[in-house]
Amino acid sequence: MTSIQEQLAQDMADIEWSDLIPHCQRDAVIVVDEALDLIDAGVAIAQDNVSQVQVWVEEQLLQKPTAHQLSLWNQSPSQRFSTLIVQPYVLISTKPCEVS
Repeated sequence: MTSIQEQLAQDMADIEWSDLIPHCQRDAVIVVDEALDLIDAGVAIAQDNVSQVQVWVEEQLLQKPTAHQLSLWNQSPSQRFSTLIVQPYVLISTKPCEVS
């Protein structure tokens, strides 16, 4: 049996901002600060670890995109983000993606 952490790691993908816009329009995008591991955030959300998620929200390590971020990203629709879907959310990392 695969652990939730292993499953989420397999589900990670680098996606262009233009493909994330519809998720943002339905208010489903959560920005994960680069100081926080995307998988760890996904596991906490998937397991409904409210106390840990609340700490990260209070520390602004998890938040909705700001108007400034949206403006920047809309100017660069090909910018890529590491993403992880944890229904109903799409988690995106602020850590820059590796350019291949």
